[in-house]
Amino acid sequence: MSAPRHAAPIATLLLAALVGVPSAGAERLCNHDALRAPDGRLLPWTAWEDALAREVAWYAACPVDHGYPRFATMTFMDGNHLPDPQRDDLIPAMQDGMGILSYLEYRDFTGRRDARLLDVARAMGDFLVDQCSSPDSGAWPRFTRSTGRRGQFPLPPDCGSQGDHPYEIQPDKGAIAGYALVLLARETGDPKYLEQALRNARALAANMRTGDGTHSPWPFRADWRDGAARGPVSSDMVYVLRLFDALAASGHGEFAPQRERLWEWIRLRQLPDLAADGLLWVQFFEDHDGTGNRNAWAPLNLARYLLERRDSIDVNWRGHARDLIEFVNQRFVTVRHGVAVCGEQDYDHNPWGGILSTYGAVLAMYGAATGSDEYRLVARQALDFAIYATDVDGCPCEQAQFPCRGGWQEDAHTDKLHNFVDAMRACPEWGRPPGGPAR
Repeated sequence: MSAPRHAAPIATLLLAALVGVPSAGAERLCNHDALRAPDGRLLPWTAWEDALAREVAWYAACPVDHGYPRFATMTFMDGNHLPDPQRDDLIPAMQDGMGILSYLEYRDFTGRRDARLLDVARAMGDFLVDQCSSPDSGAWPRFTRSTGRRGQFPLPPDCGSQGDHPYEIQPDKGAIAGYALVLLARETGDPKYLEQALRNARALAANMRTGDGTHSPWPFRADWRDGAARGPVSSDMVYVLRLFDALAASGHGEFAPQRERLWEWIRLRQLPDLAADGLLWVQFFEDHDGTGNRNAWAPLNLARYLLERRDSIDVNWRGHARDLIEFVNQRFVTVRHGVAVCGEQDYDHNPWGGILSTYGAVLAMYGAATGSDEYRLVARQALDFAIYATDVDGCPCEQAQFPCRGGWQEDAHTDKLHNFVDAMRACPEWGRPPGGPAR
């Protein structure tokens, strides 16, 4: 299934969309009246730094159950910190892995003044290590689970939910969790986080296969018992790279051969596929199993990696990052409320908070790394749109289009916070009130 490609550059599309945008006060975004500049551009309802501080404070008030804040152990939580009775499915590796990254990055960004931020990151790491592993047997022993069920401590062997079969894991989600745990081990000095990261990495190394034009080096799903694969392509290979890189930097270079083989597959197979049918960019989200479902998350996060590493990893980082961004622009971007916003996948073009903030952050990082203003307006507008998801009391929504509070916590918070930090590092003036002091 191919998505129509925009004939005009994305910035041109955005500027054209501003014609006829409703005036300020005539529209609502999430729980706020939309604010507009005279030329129709969307303005944030408050400064980003203020909105994020409110959001983090709202989560600091989250009740603790079984020793963990609720949002670490449930994916569907409402605006009163209560579970959604209709949804007990859970995505621990993605939700808490990205949550650890968010809280560590936000702690650094705010000057490491609030010790509670590291406490939250540790709580998410403890939940992953102590409650969310497969059994110590089989082809994927003690590997961090991609899905499960709320209220199970620890997750049982057959806990798979959403698109997973009961005994399945997702290799790339274990890499996300492992990478986050390496960083948490560095911050805390607690060896249990590094030990779990090494278990994930060793299982990945043991189960690596030869990638080709129709198969990634790991499948999207695998049965932890016998390794039976399901889904020939897993698009998110960059977090396996990040895990191997982080472990090498921590003195564990045993994964160098697998890391080099993986990078060769990305360079020689996956990146060229951007200009073809894009079928090496399918399968990422836990709740989908369609084998032709391309997504925006994986290419954007590979672009982020290239923008961070630049010549140390890829002499053509600038061109490859732009190709990745344009792949997303051509397939997943729509205009809502006069703003070019990014959807998740072929099957869902709605601007959920995780993907929209990822899009804005990566475009901002591209501008900072290259000196180009090509995507500057698009990035700023996407993030201004996303900030409307946070209510005045700090409670966020999973998306900013319609009135709501709470929802899918990865979209509402854990895979959103770090993206705003990356954007504010790339463009420091964006996060402050007009005329506000430099950080």
